[in-house]
This record gives sequence, C-alpha cells and structure tokens, in this order.
Amino acid sequence: MSLADSDRELVVDELGRDPTPAEAALFENLWSEHCAYRSSRPLLGAFDAEGDQVVVGPGDDAAVVALPEPSGDGYSDTYITLGVESHNHPSYVDPFDGAATGVGGIVRDTMSMGAYPIALADSLYFGEFDREHSRYLFEGVVEGISHYGNCIGVPTVAGSVDFHPDYEGNPLVNVACVGLTDADRMVTAEAQEPGNKLLLVGNATGRDGLGGASFASEDLSEDAETEDRPAVQVGDPYSEKLLIEANEVLVEENLVQSARDLGAAGLGGASSELVAKGGLGAEIELDRVHQREPNMNALEILLAESQERMCYEVRPEDVDRVQAVADRFDLGCSVIGEVTDGNYVCTFEGEDGERETVVDAPAEFLGDGAPMNDLPAEEPAEPAVDRPDVPLAEAFESVVGSPTTASKRWVSRQYDHEVGVRTSVRPGDDAALVAVRETEGDDGVGTGLAISAGADPLWTECAPYDGARAVALENATNLAAKGATPLAAVDCLNGGNPEKPDVYGGFKGIVDGLADMCDDLSVPVVGGNVSLYNDSPSGPIPPTPTVAMVGTKAGYDAPPLAASAEGELLLVGDRSLRGDDGAQPLGGSEYLARNGGSDTFPELPTDSPGFVAALADVADAEHVQATHDVSHGGLAVALAEMVHEDAGLRVDLPEQGGLGSQREQTGLLFNEQPGRVLVQTTDPDAVREAFVGVAPVASIGEGTRDGRLELTTFWTELTYDAAEIADLRSVIADTMG
Repeated sequence: MSLADSDRELVVDELGRDPTPAEAALFENLWSEHCAYRSSRPLLGAFDAEGDQVVVGPGDDAAVVALPEPSGDGYSDTYITLGVESHNHPSYVDPFDGAATGVGGIVRDTMSMGAYPIALADSLYFGEFDREHSRYLFEGVVEGISHYGNCIGVPTVAGSVDFHPDYEGNPLVNVACVGLTDADRMVTAEAQEPGNKLLLVGNATGRDGLGGASFASEDLSEDAETEDRPAVQVGDPYSEKLLIEANEVLVEENLVQSARDLGAAGLGGASSELVAKGGLGAEIELDRVHQREPNMNALEILLAESQERMCYEVRPEDVDRVQAVADRFDLGCSVIGEVTDGNYVCTFEGEDGERETVVDAPAEFLGDGAPMNDLPAEEPAEPAVDRPDVPLAEAFESVVGSPTTASKRWVSRQYDHEVGVRTSVRPGDDAALVAVRETEGDDGVGTGLAISAGADPLWTECAPYDGARAVALENATNLAAKGATPLAAVDCLNGGNPEKPDVYGGFKGIVDGLADMCDDLSVPVVGGNVSLYNDSPSGPIPPTPTVAMVGTKAGYDAPPLAASAEGELLLVGDRSLRGDDGAQPLGGSEYLARNGGSDTFPELPTDSPGFVAALADVADAEHVQATHDVSHGGLAVALAEMVHEDAGLRVDLPEQGGLGSQREQTGLLFNEQPGRVLVQTTDPDAVREAFVGVAPVASIGEGTRDGRLELTTFWTELTYDAAEIADLRSVIADTMG
C-alpha cells in the first residue's frame, strides 16, 4: 500500500504535517477507486434516485424502499432494503472465499439498515466454458456462494451466469441482497450524537484482507493468484448467522443508534464513514479491539478486513445490554471508543506502555476529500455488418446448447432457494417471487416481491449505451412477465481500466444507457456499486452493468414459464426490424457469438413503459397460461425453454414483410431485440386489445400434448422432443457433474 504523491500533497495541506504510516495507509484505501469512486462518481449523477417510494437512497450501506399499500393508494410503512456488491478480484485469487465473503458483506450491509435478509441474487461472469481455468473459477464461486448462503439461511432465488472470453483473466461476481424492515426498525449509517459509544461486535480481528480496497482498485497481474492471496478475506458463515440473529435482537430492542458493517478498509473505513455521515468525529482506542492473532500493530487492526463484524453506535446506558446480547450469541464485543464533535482520532498503546496517536484527521476529509478523476472517453465504434449464413438446425443447436443460454439448474440445485419459506417462484423462471408482507390487504391478498438480476455482456460489448438500455428493459420485462410492476433497482457497474479512453468511453455508455432507460421506466436507481480496473494481461472485461430490479404484485402466484398443452402462442413486441439489406440486426446475439460475424444492435421499443405496464396487467389475467421473456438466444431459446415432457409447442413462423429469405428467418429466430415476450393464452383477442398502440402481437403457434417443439419456416422444418432439448441444454451439468 502506498499513497500517491498527488494525494499525499493534499493530505499534507489539510493536516499541516506529513501523515503517519497509519494515516497514509488509511487515506490510500479510503481514496482508492473501490471506496471513493474517483473515476465513476462524475458520471453517476445521471441516475435518478428520487421517488415517493424511496426512503433511503444512494450513499448508505443499502437503499430502503417502501412497499405500495395493498389498496394501491400511496406507500406503506413496510420497507425492503436493496444492495449489491462486487467481489471480482478476490474471486479470481480465491474463488471459494472470494465469493463467500461477497455474500457475507452484502448481507451485513442489509443488517446495518435494521433489516432481516430474505433473498440473494447472484450474477456471475466467467471466461469461455470450454477452458479448464474458467470451470475451476466457476465451480469455486458457486460453491462459495452456496456454502455461505445455505449456512446463514438466506435463499439465493435469482441471478444469471454468462461465459465470455474477455472474462478469462478477470471474472465478475456480483451479489445482491433484499432485506425486510419497517419504519420503526430502520437504522442508518449516520452517527447521531457525541458521547455515544462505538462498539465492535462479531468475530475477532485478524490479519486477513489487509489492503483489500486498494487491491480491488488495480488491474490483476499474472501472479495475482499467489501474490494477492493475503488481500482476500476468509469467511465464517456460522458466525455470520449468529451475528444476524444478534442484530435482530439489538434492532428489536432499539439499542442501535447507527450501524455500519466492516467491509472495505475494515474498521477504519466503517467507523470513519459512520461519523463522517453525521458530520461528527470519533476517538477510538485500537488496542481495545478483540483480536485473534498476537502482536497486531495499529495499522493491521485499523485496516484488516476480517469478516463477520459490525460497528454500532450505542447510547452509554445501553452498552451493558448490547454486551449481554453479544455474549448470548457467543460473539465478541469491544467498546472501542465514542462519537465526538472533533476529528477522527485513533490511538494505540505500544509495547512500551505509551499511548500513541496514529490517526488524527477530519472524518469528512477522509471520506470525501479524494479528488475526482477527469478522464478522456472515446465513443465506441459501430460494429461492421457481417452476418453469417448457417443452416437452421446447426444454428439452433449451437445457440440452444451454448453454456450461456443453457440450463443453469446445476447452479441453482446447489443453493437452498426455499429456506425461510417465502419463495413462491423458484430460480429458472424469468424472475423469482417471494412473499414480503405478513399482513394482508383489505382484499385478503398479501404482497409478492419479484426479483430479477443480470446483464448481457454481448449486448454491452456491441453497443454500450443501447446494450445497457436493453439490460434495464429486460429486467423490467422479467418482472412484468410474472405480473409485477417494477419498483426500484440497484446496479453493479463493472468496467476495465478507466485510464484507457476506449474503456472509459464504454463505461460511460453503460452508465448513460442504464440511467436513461430506468428514467423512461420510472424506476429509481436507489443505490449500487462500481468496480473498475477489471483488467488483466488478457485484456479488459466488456462493460458490464449488472442490474438487480424488484417489483411488486398482489399475491404470490404468477404465470409459469412452462408451456401448457392447450392455448394459442403469441409473440408480443417483435417489430421485425431490418438492416439496410433487409435482414434483422443480430448485434450482441448468442448466434453471432457461436457462429462468428458482427452486426449492429437491434432498436428498442418506442414505448417501453407502456409495454412493461401492459405486460404486468396481462400476465395476471386468468386466461394467460404461460409467459416468457424473449432475450438471450432470441426466440429460439425462449421456445426451447418452454417445452417440457407434458406439453409442446407447434410454431409456424410467418414470412416477414413478404421478403421470405432464409437469412431473414434466421434473424427472426436469433435476434435479441429487447422488449419481447411470449404469451400463451386461451383469449388471444384480450391480449391483442391490451397491447393496442403499445406493441404488435403476432400469433405464431399453439400448445400440444406431445412434448415436442415443432418449428416450421417457409423453407424448412425442425422437430425436437423435450428430451432432445433437455440434452442440448444440459451442457453445464454434463460437464460439471
């Protein structure tokens, strides 16, 4: 760890002296890209975080959003929390512990708001699946997430997995958490009053994770797996479970004035940020921190990122009760200092018995004093048009059998997605659905929360701005397909080295695209995370804007993804857009990724808000038997996913605009134009009426009882039974075992 010369000059000017070694290390971590968002913060003002439902927006450990009243009139005092975190670099160095501690961190972010964690969503990105190292990382990350989540009893209900060659040297592990609280229980990370005590509760502090924040703000080197291992934290989910339950008691008994979990920059980060948000200071005695390793020095205690620890602000008269609760759950508890109206001061008693001041700086300067970067950005070039002609059967099998679009059941089977008995729609559907309201509305129906999370690196690699708009729309479509109205979103913005103008240009594109579509949809972006310097000797990652979006609906039921044996199949939203040569744009599609070539990105719907609103209404109609978003892999994959042993689909694709070329039909099957959905219904006229003036509706087939996909185009026919499709889609399970 070393403080940059330009930053050191600012620190010296502010302090009027050279920083101590501990101060220099603390500034280096808190002013890192990971903590201070020096390259991204100038762009983040594009996001609209306002809305009547928003209780706490960006800047806290997690956002807080009010649920709509069951009557639909205003918002209630029942709140959910939303947060998302990245643990990308640690997961490359140590996939199991890197991913596991990512889960632990986002769960503690949830707890620090006075909420109980009720659901997780993981969005994972790896190099090409046929590479052994990619599979090693994939297996370790999934095992880490499942072990930690299962042990703490928080279900993993949603997410995504993508494989792309540019993640080979730098995978992404993005984890979101949803919590449940209310107006009386809510806590924030803003210190309240001088004289209150600061308590550290949880595991003892060791030397693991030292310099984790600065490590996350650098490109990965070739020897990162060995040299950077000390910067990776080690998790203990059993202690986290005890901490979750202890936190519940503390919140229920109103013993917590403010709270912050210990993550990046450890105790120094959590405690300084806590008091800085309240415009206050602190006096902390570092040697009072309970430790698990001998002879730890002040810097190690200050910056270690040991897991399963919380920093609480507590009234002096409540300290004994907090200690008693910690003892009850077999957790360590140290009174490490108190809130003041002065500087942020840390002292340490050395071996000679003398107490030394190792940090003495304004808390707000520690947290907000880092200068922002003014970086050049290059606009990405539009891709060339080079569409391959591939026989339909070969194209179908290559796309449906791609690891990115294949079944992720191997992943979800390792997660306990029903613990807590809230999960109504399980992983594998367009969105998960969980019960969030214990008290029912006047109509006797409770409230369900739909959750969707993910991105598509092919889209944002092809067209960062439009691809990011498509990512936001797809997540909203996933919610609406289950009958939910989008409520709020958080994002995890992943990019490469921002000092490269082309990389920063792509990153700026995903920020603006995501912000614009969420604004169009009236979905406030209430918080998030930024992870830059995801660059390695193999090159930068694609700009990757993971979105975790939630929506609400009355009740806990939703139309299934699986087809019914009867009912007409409608394709809603496909505008059959064409490029200059008459073929549909295929840019960003799995078809091109599997078969080579390049293309421009499809246009988005002209009325995205109307499409999402109409779909949410239609999905809950009694005549609707199945709904499924059309996205990754296009119509071909969506149809294949709906077929099962008990019901098939007979699909006849119409000629498009009378042109009737094979290339055009290939475009219809494999283009990934956002804002489309398959609806199976016994009342097609009602669906058409719902989308009048919003989106086109075309009848393309019907359900059958033979468990087959029968696909007819004007030039050829394809038939696959459910078992053959399942074999195509089982590439991950077949390989991983």
